[in-house]
Amino acid sequence: MLNAYPESIDLCVMWIEYDRQRLFGQQGGLVMMLNRREDFPLLRDDVAPAYLDNACVTLKPDAVIQAVNDYYTMRPACGGRSVHRLGTSVSQTMASTRRLLAQHIGARDVNEVAFMKNATHALNQVAQGLSWNKGDVILTTDKEHNSNLIPWLELERTHGVDHRVLPSTEENTFDLEGFEATCAELDERLKMVSVGHVSNLDGVTAPVKDIARIAHDHGALVCVDGAQSAPHLPINIDDLGADFFACSIHKMMGPSGMGALWGRMDLLETMHPVLTGGHTVATSTYEGMQWAAPPARFEAGLGHYAGIVGTEAALTYLSELNLDDVHEHEVKINRIMSEGIRDLEGVRIIGPEDASLRGGICSILLDEHLPSHDLAILLDEAAGVMVRSGRHCVHSWFEDRDVSGDSLRASAYFYTSEEDAHRFVDVFSEAVNAFNAA
Repeated sequence: MLNAYPESIDLCVMWIEYDRQRLFGQQGGLVMMLNRREDFPLLRDDVAPAYLDNACVTLKPDAVIQAVNDYYTMRPACGGRSVHRLGTSVSQTMASTRRLLAQHIGARDVNEVAFMKNATHALNQVAQGLSWNKGDVILTTDKEHNSNLIPWLELERTHGVDHRVLPSTEENTFDLEGFEATCAELDERLKMVSVGHVSNLDGVTAPVKDIARIAHDHGALVCVDGAQSAPHLPINIDDLGADFFACSIHKMMGPSGMGALWGRMDLLETMHPVLTGGHTVATSTYEGMQWAAPPARFEAGLGHYAGIVGTEAALTYLSELNLDDVHEHEVKINRIMSEGIRDLEGVRIIGPEDASLRGGICSILLDEHLPSHDLAILLDEAAGVMVRSGRHCVHSWFEDRDVSGDSLRASAYFYTSEEDAHRFVDVFSEAVNAFNAA
């Protein structure tokens, strides 16, 4: 079994006929799985891989690839600067892309959305752009991605703020009761709560609406790392109640080097840009400058125009999907994977036992004798199963628990088939059993 890929296309066709009605809703018409898989060059291969590294980066559909190529071949110009027809075309696409980003997260004002390199850039802009006083308390959880931990640790070092960590429950879910007690204890000293909407470690969704309500009752701001939620869940900023929201486009079928920051306009207007220079000012003299209004203030230098053009195509594609149904499909895939490997020796699933609480992420904690990187390479070379190995930029969670081994993470998206999940279970089980027997 380890020496050949399964007949993925035939099995995929069978699966479509069996379950196509549940895969997507009626938004934009009924969408069949095979048609959508055919939009991705990697999945059109005669022996398509079981790509299960979507929490890191998603595959790109033809529309995105063609849009980026179109920019470089037909209109390689500056947006927001040049007024010739090529520059005007790019400027129009910038406006369209910003509007689509705002629509995707339910933002009312398109000028509250700034283009960033990624969510990491966006979170750093929040941390470094606001004003802080020594002793201000910033609260994060115990399983934040480094991009939502390191910026706050740096503030502790440079500005003397007090960074606190809220422990998760025994099931690795958000401890709302503990959070409420912590907020009551800190009260007006608490200035910021920064939390991942969906954990990249285990796929658990934080109750951001409740978090925002409680934090605001004590006068604190709320920043949401939406890198893992924006591609998979319907987002409505007003409903969440957050003050800032960051996301990465490379996890949303768009180009690398693109992300976005949404913030309340009254807060954005008080913030300093982390990166300064061209496009960030309304005017300048030899003695000083006047910052441009948001979002231009935060978009220094020549823009990633090819990325913005590709983002427009990615968001257009994403808007055709019913994200509630996408989430339901991902949970189904996760359940197949979780139930298939749960009883293996030396293996423990991180997070709640119920796959529906972990979305499309199945992270597996491995005993020390099971090398995560070796297993990941073996899965790929033996059966075309592509997963993530290591500590997933959440080193602090592993270090705090004195975990000696690493983790393997399989993460699904709407184009992940049941055959992909079964292929993962089969090859992973065989590999783990072989290591256990050695």
